[in-house]
Amino acid sequence: MNTHAVIKREDGLPEGADFTPRQREVLAAVLDLMVEEGDGFSLAKVCRRASCSKETLYNWFGDRDGLLTATVQWQASKVKMPGLDAAGVTAVSFRAALTDFAISWLEVITSDVSAALNRLAVSHAGAGAVSAKGRLGEIVLENGPLAMRRRLKPMLAAGEEAGLLAFDHCEMAIRTFFGLVVADWQIRKLLGEATRPSATGIQQTAERAVEEFLLLYGAGELENGKHG
Repeated sequence: MNTHAVIKREDGLPEGADFTPRQREVLAAVLDLMVEEGDGFSLAKVCRRASCSKETLYNWFGDRDGLLTATVQWQASKVKMPGLDAAGVTAVSFRAALTDFAISWLEVITSDVSAALNRLAVSHAGAGAVSAKGRLGEIVLENGPLAMRRRLKPMLAAGEEAGLLAFDHCEMAIRTFFGLVVADWQIRKLLGEATRPSATGIQQTAERAVEEFLLLYGAGELENGKHG
């Protein structure tokens, strides 16, 4: 298997999030309602906001859990997956890909929409898996953080195969990268911090996180975090 060929999807969507433009309009309406009303929104409100019928919602998404899953996938799909040259990963392209991914991820997780989703998931975590509310936490976990790990893994594997990373366990490297990028941003948003970092602040945070990650795991041209 040639892990150098990290495929970039043109729409940036993760696996399972291939939605039509009309479906995206509906999911955007759900996200807006979540920000405005928390979990108080109804399917009827979604239909009114998105100008569609309940029958259409059921045909597209199956049930409320299906709609919530699609909504979380749609939000997660906004994190763009950078492409790496299939002909070979270089130190420059690899560092740039990690930084671009970190920037896109920070832009999404510091948004009001992501904060609203995470607050709902946390507030419902103790409701029990059998309840509709209890399922939201599971849905967000599976299609948010865990999905991001699955998307990052082939990129780190490509870096290792190219001799730019060295680690014993890829999963540990992924956790380290996540910790460096996310830091305390999510918890601050969950606790109600209203301000968002500027574009410059996000870029600086991403670059610093990648630098620290490469200090820990860099090899070859990127050993000790040095620029290739």
